[in-house]
Amino acid sequence: MGLSISVATGLYGISFGALAVAAGLSVWQAMALSALMFTGGSQFAFIGVIAGGGAGSAALGAATLLGVRNAVYGMQMNRMLQPKGWRKYLAAQVTIDESAATASGQIDAAEQRRGFWTAGVGVFVLWNVFTFLGAWLGDALGDPRQWGLDGAAVAAFLGLLWPRLQQREPVALAVLCGVLTALAVPLLAPGLPILVAAVVGAAWGWWRSAVARTDGLSAKEAV
Repeated sequence: MGLSISVATGLYGISFGALAVAAGLSVWQAMALSALMFTGGSQFAFIGVIAGGGAGSAALGAATLLGVRNAVYGMQMNRMLQPKGWRKYLAAQVTIDESAATASGQIDAAEQRRGFWTAGVGVFVLWNVFTFLGAWLGDALGDPRQWGLDGAAVAAFLGLLWPRLQQREPVALAVLCGVLTALAVPLLAPGLPILVAAVVGAAWGWWRSAVARTDGLSAKEAV
């Protein structure tokens, strides 16, 4: 699973590289974003603002808003994997949608670690390789959307999510968050719609936990 996600997401880097150069960045500036920022949503938000004539501060703000979710992933992965020493710093760099989802999709602790590192390191390497290819080829690719590369990462993430939607509640939550995100896109600044969905998901989880605690206390009192 980690290898397949790495290939699918890595190919998406061609689209980013080509779009970054089209937005006015140099090949090495595009490479710096992929190597240092390394979170596709934030990178596309950054170059989207730049391409639209926005200021660097606005581009950084949009990228930061989208990157907030990685902090949530980081806390989850730190608790799940418990990396030590230099591995903790490396894990922080490769904690993204794909590595977090691959790890969370496993039950065995060893498989969680294997899935995380395979997806995280694999995506990092291939994303940077294909970013360079996309930036170097530039206009020779034409419109990256004609190749379907703009949907590769989305398709990969949906492939990870789909097997987890086995009960009515996760399906209902996924549909609700998707609808709210779609409705918020034309109304809010880039980066905010996905945060709206994240807040809704967190509120749902908090509510379910509160209900479970209340039911547990009621059961104890009854006994």
